[in-house]
Amino acid sequence: MSPRRSAAEAQATRGRILGRAAEIASEEGLDGITIGRLAEEMEMSKSGVHKHFGTKETLQISTLDKAFVDFWHRVVEPALAQPPGLRRLRAVCDNSVSYLETPLLPGGCLMTAALTEYDSRPGRVRDAVAEVWSRWREQLRADLTAAVAGGELPEGFDVEQALFEIVAAGLALNAAMQLEHDRAAAARARRAIERALEQS
Repeated sequence: MSPRRSAAEAQATRGRILGRAAEIASEEGLDGITIGRLAEEMEMSKSGVHKHFGTKETLQISTLDKAFVDFWHRVVEPALAQPPGLRRLRAVCDNSVSYLETPLLPGGCLMTAALTEYDSRPGRVRDAVAEVWSRWREQLRADLTAAVAGGELPEGFDVEQALFEIVAAGLALNAAMQLEHDRAAAARARRAIERALEQS
């Protein structure tokens, strides 16, 4: 076997492990994933899983990173064809509502689940959760700021208040979809986002 093929197969195996880990974590939390459990479910040895991640903590962070990359590919990247500002912001927000309405994972948005699981727990996993949420907020803030600078939103527009309300709409939507299976919640989230952009 060539080194290139071996590396590709190792990367594919790592991807499969993280895919299953993300499914588990979306329903049971990041604490629900362990090297032993994944080894059993993937029909691998513990050492086989361990060599990819080393520790449970690294496995948890890698799982969160995978979920965030998938989110970014589905929500942010398609909107980057739009110019910075209100058009891009609306595209990103619309994509995020669609993502929460029809999630990639069985338990909904893993980033939201991780936020409630780790918001008050110190350590590397919490730091990783904070980092992905910071990147998401910064994306939204950048387009809100660009919209104000470009005159699409009025001078004096409260960017931080709008940002807070947009993020809150996403959190509320995820909860409504997962807890109540409320199919009307997506439309409510879209209205809430538009109202956040209409402040006087």
